[in-house]
Amino acid sequence: MDDHQTLPQDLIDEFVGNAHGNLARVQELLTQYPALLNAHASWDETALAAAAQVGRRDIAEYLLAAGAPLDICAAAMLGQIDAVTDFLRADPALAHATGAHGIPLLYHAAITNHIQVAGLLLTAGADVNQGRGVTTALHGAAQFDQASMAAWLLEHGADPSAHDREGQTPLEVATAAGHDTVVSLIQRYGARD
Repeated sequence: MDDHQTLPQDLIDEFVGNAHGNLARVQELLTQYPALLNAHASWDETALAAAAQVGRRDIAEYLLAAGAPLDICAAAMLGQIDAVTDFLRADPALAHATGAHGIPLLYHAAITNHIQVAGLLLTAGADVNQGRGVTTALHGAAQFDQASMAAWLLEHGADPSAHDREGQTPLEVATAAGHDTVVSLIQRYGARD
């Protein structure tokens, strides 16, 4: 199958699904079907967006090296402050951007502990609590055990009682994951089980 043929949706879905964590399969599929690179899964997500949402730097860098276009969410997850700055200069409204599944831009910096990028985003007008009802940056810090980011977000007004799409607070996310340092930080800001 060449780049000009239509790829089956189940193949695209497999590729994007594996971009959440299986680099070897992503490499195998992309080698076999180069047109997968920027294809959209049935849930409207690309492989790069999938990797960015789960903090898979290795997969994101592989896809970018293969020619996927960098977007602001991937740049934030990768800590590419110069690229994030350039995106914001070109379009200041991107401070409020969301990635796959409506996940806010600030979350992407939070899951990989890029405090400098997070600071840039807040200065540009990002809402530290964007993503209530979906997932906030504090939920991301809690899920990915980013204690210094959680502290920074809380110091900058992150709401420890915000709920994600499953109805969980950041404290519940950190507790379920066994991230005791993040649990303690969130509790210091008044959140309770």
